[in-house]
Amino acid sequence: MGWLNWRPAAGDLQPAIGKMNVAVITLSPEGADLAGRLAASLPGVDVYIHENAVTPVQGVRFSRIIELTAQIFENYAGLVYITSCGVVVRAVGPLVQHKTVDPAVVVMDVGGRWAVSLLCGHEGRANDLAVKVANIVLAEPVISTTTEALKDLIVGIGCRRGTSAAAIVTAVQATLDEAQLPLNRVRLLASAELKADEEGLLEAAEKLDVPLRIVSSLEIRNTPIDFEHSDFVEEKVDLPAVAEPAALLAGRRTRLVVPKKKHHGITVAIAQESFLSGAPSEASDSGAD
Repeated sequence: MGWLNWRPAAGDLQPAIGKMNVAVITLSPEGADLAGRLAASLPGVDVYIHENAVTPVQGVRFSRIIELTAQIFENYAGLVYITSCGVVVRAVGPLVQHKTVDPAVVVMDVGGRWAVSLLCGHEGRANDLAVKVANIVLAEPVISTTTEALKDLIVGIGCRRGTSAAAIVTAVQATLDEAQLPLNRVRLLASAELKADEEGLLEAAEKLDVPLRIVSSLEIRNTPIDFEHSDFVEEKVDLPAVAEPAALLAGRRTRLVVPKKKHHGITVAIAQESFLSGAPSEASDSGAD
């Protein structure tokens, strides 16, 4: 199971190769705050903080990020750096061997706006890790793996608390089938912040093998994007809607291609992203990431 859909009850972020879980490394007090939030949501995470960063967040102190990276690079399945991409490239560059053995590397800015899958996106699960940490701090995951980037559909989902994974999978597949859209074009499932810990939704994402993107409630309330409002949803969860705005806001240059449909209490909507380069091609990655 990928990092994306991991939950504390599952109890395991550790891949078969036996490396330790995830290290979060930062140089600043702002980054330390984010690191603390990630560690609170991902048990077993080790936090590394530069010795000059004044912060109450607890972590292992270090003096030079290049030296630290050399020491821990082979010990973790995932490394999350909260600093600039340039710093991280210089730190990991001399250590990179192959995507099948290197750790997943994700870079987050200190403002908590972006989570970039930098190294070992597919094989090393950095893509999953980027979405997972983005969901925790409500950042934007940035994934450039060609086979993922060419997918152009986002499925927004709204459901009652306690809805089963099987029911959600059935609703998603039924909506796609009705619209004659294949599952292999779906880049993301999407839902609102209040569904971040919904067991059935997390399990459904795992079963469908599609990442779940969490969209902030504030963004849904304030967006100028047009979608159908629901008085029922507004009354129940203080949001104008869930499925349609989640689908539209989880991507870029989106348009609604399947307005919300209800399947036994589950609401599903599908948005499509447009590509500046035209329609999705059949190209696949050459193997580099």
